[in-house]
Amino acid sequence: MSIYRSAVKHPVTTTLIFVACAILGLFSLSRISIAQFPDFDANTIMVMSSYPGANARDIENNLTKVLENALNGVADLKELNSQSKENISLLTLTFEYGTDIDEATNNVRDKLDMVSSTLPDGASLPTIFKFSADDMPIMLLSATADESLQGLDKILDDKLATPLARVSGVGTVSVIGAPSREIKVYCDPSRLQAYGLTISSLAQVISAENKNIPSGNIDIGSQTYTLRVQKEFTDPSELLDVVVGNHNGDVVYLRDVATLDDGPEEREQESYTDGVRAARVTIQKQTGANTVNVIRDVKKQLKQIEKTLPSDIQISVINDGSTEIINTIHTLVETILITFLVVMLVVFLFLGNFKSTIIIVLSIPIALLASLVYLFATGSTLNIISMSALAIAIGMVVDDAIVVLENVSTHLARGEKPQEAAVHGTGEVGISVVASTLTMLCVFLPLTMVQGMAGIMFSQLGWIVSIIMIVSTTAALTFVPMLCSRWLTAEKSHGKLYQWLFVPFNKLINWISRGYAHVIRWSVKRGVIVVSVFVVMLVLSLVFLVPGIKTEYFPRGDSERITATINLPNGTAQDVTRDFYNKIYNEIEAAVPEIKVFNGSFGQADSDNAFASMQSNGTHIVSLNINIGTSSTRQRSSAEIADVVRGIISKYPEVRTATVTDGGMGMGGASSVDVEIYGYSFDDSDVLAKQIQAKMKSSPIFAQVTLSRDEYTPELQVDFD
Repeated sequence: MSIYRSAVKHPVTTTLIFVACAILGLFSLSRISIAQFPDFDANTIMVMSSYPGANARDIENNLTKVLENALNGVADLKELNSQSKENISLLTLTFEYGTDIDEATNNVRDKLDMVSSTLPDGASLPTIFKFSADDMPIMLLSATADESLQGLDKILDDKLATPLARVSGVGTVSVIGAPSREIKVYCDPSRLQAYGLTISSLAQVISAENKNIPSGNIDIGSQTYTLRVQKEFTDPSELLDVVVGNHNGDVVYLRDVATLDDGPEEREQESYTDGVRAARVTIQKQTGANTVNVIRDVKKQLKQIEKTLPSDIQISVINDGSTEIINTIHTLVETILITFLVVMLVVFLFLGNFKSTIIIVLSIPIALLASLVYLFATGSTLNIISMSALAIAIGMVVDDAIVVLENVSTHLARGEKPQEAAVHGTGEVGISVVASTLTMLCVFLPLTMVQGMAGIMFSQLGWIVSIIMIVSTTAALTFVPMLCSRWLTAEKSHGKLYQWLFVPFNKLINWISRGYAHVIRWSVKRGVIVVSVFVVMLVLSLVFLVPGIKTEYFPRGDSERITATINLPNGTAQDVTRDFYNKIYNEIEAAVPEIKVFNGSFGQADSDNAFASMQSNGTHIVSLNINIGTSSTRQRSSAEIADVVRGIISKYPEVRTATVTDGGMGMGGASSVDVEIYGYSFDDSDVLAKQIQAKMKSSPIFAQVTLSRDEYTPELQVDFD
């Protein structure tokens, strides 16, 4: 018995099967997370080693090259890049997509163990970081305060960072830029010399006095007590009473040789939001956590946290990684709904029957929902690729159903009974329907076999369209004939609505069909001319049109975030950098009224903050994070605003290099070209790189040209006599 005859004879079973598919699809839809792009497997490992006191040249020669030579032989390694900065060597290993990153990490660790004994004295053991898109910050917050500014660092650490770190999916929460308290001891060199003391001896005494040491137990009578030496300072003034030595039988106190200053930390990283001193809170998610879900939970927790903070502390959002994702998904949902309505209208106009239209339209959500079961089962997300696949497939879903229904209608018009018409009509076109589906599968199934980055991006597209086509064909051969046998009958006459709406439309279609028939007859009689015309069109397209089509890896999108990194001359004092930041902030704020939040930071990052330490930072580096709102709230694109920012920065002669990026760390930004220069001399390669940079800057096609090699930090070399 054929599948369509069984479906017609068992309508309840057929209906329940497809209802079950729809219910499973709705359940999957309620459980699927949304994201902007498919999940990318981590294929990057970072190796970091510190060498305190060494400049970039020493780091390159004595540390980086040793690590590079050891890691060049790691299996499946695609690319190895290194950065040698003051005190730090940073290597980035990129592996082929599909490589087991855990196995690659073990291979890297084995290679590093082999050379750990040959590293320079004073260099730390290399630290391995598995780096992926999950390590990028998903949310940036800003905290401003008035009276609580001096204690902002501790308040945020206790009442904001700790609670947020407990939110499900949150990886790390780091606070930078808040003023940190530091007690500084300023020594008088002449007095030290007079009393025969040194700075190192003072430091040892202060450290020894500032102790809280457990000292065992003591029994007194029938009781046992624990002993503890508690000599930690509770007030800075207690330092002045510390005995630091003796001179001619007299006790020398710290107050005799030094003064105290209780204030903010020197050379700390400073953060400003809209021109006001602030702290920046960076939130990173755990590997595998969904960005939208994590940020939603973070916002819920923030509402509770704000109630516990002092009234003068204000929390604002600099960048919300979920906004662009949600807006993109909502746009695609609207597109799918509009496509669904247009398809339904077109089907209704051409079939001219309301029941027939309902039968065709019912097959669309069943096929789409069935594909969502695949996403849920594989742990995939609802993203741009999967949503685009749904939009693409809507038009193809109805093809098979229309072919079947049209043939069934023809049999009904001949006088056959509905059940027989459904079986015979489906049987006549069944092979054709299956063949057309197999043709479509030959196009989309190969996408599931593509390797590398393209495979990660488009495998979902191939799987979803293939599943939808298989389900829609199954529905066309079972569900559609079953509904036809129950709902359709041979229409004897038509009402006034049909005469008013469909008769003029059918006349138009018949007129187009007659014209098309004339074109076909003319083309058949003049086959050589027709073929020649199309061959000439093909050749002209290949010669003149195809070479002019521009290509890029990702289409350039419009983002709500603009980031900039500005490098002043190495060694620039933090006070000078602060003045520069204030000037450039005022100018950008005036030129870009679209700005929602303007955050900037400069200064040396705390060594305890691993993520900040891996970024470019220092007293001469200014980092900007500018929120300009969504594209619907402004007239200019993010690319145009980024050009305005570049123009403002370029007017300052003290700027050595500057990089402005629209889109933050996401995809779809401006295209870039990397030119690599190899050589054995730092000086020669510097000269050549600057010559190439000057020529590229003179070309109008380049928006910005930067060198990856920073200026060397000025240093004073001490030669003892």
